[in-house]
Formats: sequence, C-alpha cells, structure tokens
Amino acid sequence: MRILITGTKGQVGWELRRSLSPLGEVIAPSHADFDLADPEGLLRCMRAIKPDIVVNPAAYTAVDKAETEVALAQAINGDSVGVLARECTAQNALLVHYSTDYVFDGSKAAAYEVSDATGPVSAYGRTKLAGEEAIRVSGCRHVVIRTSWVYGTRGHNFLLTMLKLARERDSLRVVADQFGAPTTSRLLADGTAQILARIAPGSAPAASLVHLTGAGHSSWHGFASRIVEWGAELGLCKTVSVNAITTADYPTPARRPVNSLLSHAAIESAYGLKLPHWEHSLRLCLEDLAARR
Repeated sequence: MRILITGTKGQVGWELRRSLSPLGEVIAPSHADFDLADPEGLLRCMRAIKPDIVVNPAAYTAVDKAETEVALAQAINGDSVGVLARECTAQNALLVHYSTDYVFDGSKAAAYEVSDATGPVSAYGRTKLAGEEAIRVSGCRHVVIRTSWVYGTRGHNFLLTMLKLARERDSLRVVADQFGAPTTSRLLADGTAQILARIAPGSAPAASLVHLTGAGHSSWHGFASRIVEWGAELGLCKTVSVNAITTADYPTPARRPVNSLLSHAAIESAYGLKLPHWEHSLRLCLEDLAARR
C-alpha cells in the first residue's frame, strides 16, 4: 500500500512515519508540496502520488489565535480537509483524519461517546468540526480519530513546557478545574497503525468515528504534578511546587471544555484496542527523554 502522511514535521506526523512503515510504502511530502492552505497544491500532490491511504495529522492548532484568525483556521481545518476527502473519494483512497475533544462543549458529566451531540465553544473547535462534516458528506472511506491533550518528546506541547518552566522557576500555577486524558503522540500513532492493520484493502472500516486517548483521567494540575514529580526523579527538571488554580485565574481568548473525557467504547468494540493508562504512557515518554540526555 502507498500511505501518504501529511505534517510529518509535527509531533504526531513524525511518530506516524515510524508506526506506519511496516504497513506499506510511506510517502511524506514536504509542507511546500502538501500545504493545507493551498487546495490546488493538495490536488496536484494527491494525483501525482495516487495513495491507497491518506493519514492527515496536519492542522491549524493555535487554539487562541484561531479566535482572530477564523478564516485561516477554517481554510486549513475545514475547507481543505473537504478538498482532501473529495479527492480520496475520486481515488477510492482511505482517509484517516484527526479531530479533537474541542468539538464538544464540555458540559457532560461523563465521558463523551462518539454518538453524543457536538457543540464546540471555540473557533478552533468549530473549524475542526467543519472538517469532520466535510469528510462525512464527501462519501470517502474514512476513519476520523478524535483525541485530546496530545504531547510528546518533540514540538511544542504541555509536557515540554512544564519541564522547561520547572527548570526555570520555583513554583508553577496550573488549572485544576478542567479534566481530560493526556495522550502521547506515540500512542496516537501506534493506535492508528493498529486500526489500519485491521482494515482490509479497499474495504469499509468497521467504525468511521472513534476516540483514541490515554485511559484514565486527570486535570491539567494533576498532569503537571506527575510531570514534575517524575521529571525531577529522572533529572529532567527541578522539584518545584505545582499550585492549583481555576480557569478564571488563567483567562484565555478561547474557551476550553471543562470536561474533555472521550469514551473508548467505539474503538474497543470495532478494533479491539485496549488503551494504556495515561500515567503509563507519560512515564515511558519521560524515560525516553531522559535516555537522550
């Protein structure tokens, strides 16, 4: 199979190159050749490569800037995803696309099921939902994977920010009234590979919408506390105090869902995946960073 992966400079795209290589020929065009802000360029690249599978982690992810750059976020997260999906329909290619917990409003008390009504409260969430809808109406074979709180050993993410701040400061202030499931980019990539391995070439996926996150749950404060505890133990940062604050204490241009928990029922039922606890994945990620020092 020819597998086209977008955004391979990003933390998820980089991991996908490794995870998907056993499944076929991985093709990773440069940003200049495959830019989601350039629909005509997308079509040229797709028609030249003729992939069997397109895996699209590329996105506009600046959540707060999206409040003032709505048109750009919509062009990348919504409109161009529709172009990609329609071309996948024309080529009978399978599209794997990543979406987010931000498509929900966060008011539910329990974990969100794939069947729950969406209701994004930010421009970023609305543009990601627009991408989901564009894929659905295109008629292409697809798997949309919603995830949350993604981090890894590369790029810009919460883990690396907390470690940096814990090296520079004596205390941290982190929001304790938003809840979700931290998810490593490696888990997301490996889970994608396992899903694709269970889809026969040319066949319809067992489920076209799933949630893939670490198991368990945490607040941002709980996540940061574990990062600092284990990071200090592994020599990645100092031991510093992590103080709990409220969302109101840390205002941002974009609203965040209070509850970002996503149910794994669909991915377990359709693909048989049992996802590891977020603390287990965090420990492996920190040990990986420590081994590189």
